[in-house]
Amino acid sequence: MRLLDATLQVGAPIENVSEWCRLNGVDRRTFYRHRARVAAEGAWNERSRRPRRSPSATPEWLVARIVALRAQLEPDSGADNIRAVLLEQAELPDWPDEVAVPARATINRVLGRADLLVRTPRKRPKSSWRRFAYARPRDCFQIDGTEHTLTDGTVVVAIDMIDDCSRVWVASHVAPSETTAAAIAALTGAITEFGAPGLVLADNGRAFSGGARDKNLSRPGRFAAAVTASGARLIHSSPYHPQTLGKCERLHQTADKLLAHFYDTPAGSIAELQARLNRVRAHYNTARRHSAVATTPQRAWTTASAHGGPEQLPLQTDATVHRLTVVSHGTIALGDHALIRVGTAHAGTQVTALINGNQVTVYAVTGEPLGRITLDPTKRYQGKITAA
Repeated sequence: MRLLDATLQVGAPIENVSEWCRLNGVDRRTFYRHRARVAAEGAWNERSRRPRRSPSATPEWLVARIVALRAQLEPDSGADNIRAVLLEQAELPDWPDEVAVPARATINRVLGRADLLVRTPRKRPKSSWRRFAYARPRDCFQIDGTEHTLTDGTVVVAIDMIDDCSRVWVASHVAPSETTAAAIAALTGAITEFGAPGLVLADNGRAFSGGARDKNLSRPGRFAAAVTASGARLIHSSPYHPQTLGKCERLHQTADKLLAHFYDTPAGSIAELQARLNRVRAHYNTARRHSAVATTPQRAWTTASAHGGPEQLPLQTDATVHRLTVVSHGTIALGDHALIRVGTAHAGTQVTALINGNQVTVYAVTGEPLGRITLDPTKRYQGKITAA
C-alpha cells in the first residue's frame, strides 16, 4: 500500500491499471479507491474506523459518575468499590432501566481513559490467585508487626491481628518495639473483644517464637503459652515465605493508606498513634467495604452462619487441622488411614497436623514446624517427616 500511495501522490503515470495491479499484488478496487482519495485530498490519510453508532457504549453521564466516585471514595476508590456503589444507585427510581451497571473491567477502562489509574503491569492478575481462607470467622487469627515513624523520627511497632475469614481487624497494639509482651497484649485484646480463635498464625519473629536456638519444642514459650492458655493452637509460617501471612501483610498497607488519608502528619507519641489506629480500625471494620468479602468485615463477621473457636477445629475447603498426641514409638495416626513418624524425641507431646491436599505439615506445641510429608494413599505407614 505504501508503494501505491507514493506512486499516486507523486503523479507517476500508470498506462495499464490492470497490469500494474497484477504485478504489485493490489486489488483494482483498492487502486481506484486510493486514487480517488489522493486526488481529492492530495495524500492518503488513514481515517477513524470507529463505528458511527455504539449502542452498548457506556453513557457519558455514567462515565462522569464513575470519575466522580473515584474522587469521592478516596482512599478506597478501586473499581470494585465503585461498582458496589453503582449497584446501590441502580436500585433507585432515577436509574434508567435500559442501562446496566458496568463490569469491573469496564470501570477500569473508563478510569484508564481519564488517566486515573495507577499502572502496575508487573502485578499478578487476579485470575492467577489461589484463594486460601478458613471457612468461619474465628477459625484462625493472623498476627504480625509493622513499623511506624513518629514526628520526631522514633520508630515504633504496631502488632496487628486479623481474622482470616471475615477480614475483621481484631487488634492493633502499639509498643516501642516488637516484643513478646506487646504480642501478648495484642492477643489479649483480640480475645477480649472477639473471643479466642482455633488457630493463631504467626511468623518466626522473636516476639512470637522466642528466638532461642535450643528451643524446647515440647514446652511452649511465653507467647505460645498465652495462645494455648486460651485454648487456641499456635502455628508459624514457613521461614522466608511472607505470603503465608499475606492477609496481615496486606492489612499493614491498608492501615498506612488510611492513616495518610485521615491525618496529614505523623503521630507525636505512642499514645497518639494508638488512638489514631483505633479510629482507623473502626473505619476499616465497619465503614470500608472489603473486596474479598464483598461487604464490610464487621458485617461479614456478624452475618456468618457459624463461628469457629478452640472448641471446634478450623474448617477450610481444601485443608483440615488435627490435634494429635505422639505415641511412645514416635508416630501419629491420621484417622484410620495413615501413620506418620515424627520421632521418639517428641513421644508423649501434643502436635498439630495441617493437611492441605496430600501435603501434611506437623507443628510442635510451640507452633514450630517439625516437618512435612506427602501422603501416599496406597500405603498406611507413610514414613518419617522431613525438615520443614
